[in-house]
Amino acid sequence: MPAAARRRTNPMTRVATGTGATLALATVAIAVTGTAGHAADTYTVREGDTLSAIAKRTGTNVRALAAGNALADPSRIRVGQVLRLVPATGAAPAPAAAAASGSYTVRTGDTVSAIARAHGTTVPAVVAANGLDARGFIRAGQTLRIPGAASAAPAPAAAAPTGGTYTVRTGDTVSGIARAHGTTVAAVVAANGLDARAFIRAGQRLVVPGAGAATAPAAASTGLVGNTFAGRTYSDKVVASANENKASLLAAGVPSRDQMQAKVAATARSMGVDASLAQAIAFQESGFNHSAVSPANAIGAMQVIPSSGQWASDMVGRQLNLLHPDDNVVAGVAILRSLVRTSPDLPTAIASYYQGASSVQRNGMYADTRRYVANVQTLMTRFR
Repeated sequence: MPAAARRRTNPMTRVATGTGATLALATVAIAVTGTAGHAADTYTVREGDTLSAIAKRTGTNVRALAAGNALADPSRIRVGQVLRLVPATGAAPAPAAAAASGSYTVRTGDTVSAIARAHGTTVPAVVAANGLDARGFIRAGQTLRIPGAASAAPAPAAAAPTGGTYTVRTGDTVSGIARAHGTTVAAVVAANGLDARAFIRAGQRLVVPGAGAATAPAAASTGLVGNTFAGRTYSDKVVASANENKASLLAAGVPSRDQMQAKVAATARSMGVDASLAQAIAFQESGFNHSAVSPANAIGAMQVIPSSGQWASDMVGRQLNLLHPDDNVVAGVAILRSLVRTSPDLPTAIASYYQGASSVQRNGMYADTRRYVANVQTLMTRFR
């Protein structure tokens, strides 16, 4: 984003877009703040760290670290992030403490669920032991630690107490369901014995673990937006704006997910952007849910934050209202169009939408960004 655009005051201070899946858009990179604190109580993430490795070194477990630091996805940690070290609880056996029965080298066509089955263990146990994303992305040649059957068996029971159930609707994702119910992707995956890629289908009934699950429908109806996601905590001012945006969307009502998908496809075609790319981004960001608002104050189906919305307004030559479904889609597609035109390749353009172009140029793609890019490119085949 041009420096002038970043300095410009955005008249829509309350408008923002974003999904729970991503907290930054276009050229806006989220600044990570915080101090190290006492060495005995915190740990600063270093290059190459995984949550499971940190848990092993510090005598705790992945579940305790994820819960103590409000990590919606245990694989999403970043260099420089300060984690609070939380003692392991008796209810959750540490993956590091589990007796490993050996290792396995991934071959082309393998899936985590097939590997777990073949070794008499479970998907959640393999995911936890290797610090995998809940989607369980693995690659040919990768060596996985395989926990013993004895340690794997308790994994589903180790999830938080069941707080309720949820019937999957079209466009839902496990991360979105977990976020709405105040729990984690890993907990939902474990409680329902899902494949590590967390495939779900419309009409499927999920057990939603955690004490917060029972009250989740009431919380969702109020549109309450929390202040933490994926280990990042946002200021009271940003979260207050996000809550106001959420309340405005819920009060006004939003189009259905199918209607939003149609808007994304049509707008992309009219603006000269690959419709499958735009739809894949919108699905990955929000599941075509225009009422989605993130703690970073990103709003709508395309998850555009106010500063990026102002940049998009400059590009299209009119002021866009990110709360309006049509303008929200125009903003996201305009940003995507610019990134495609200015990036050296498509993966970089996709990464820039998620991580921010300037951050990608300075730091390269973070691990979670690479997973995001892979997800979007896979989704593109679905929308062709």
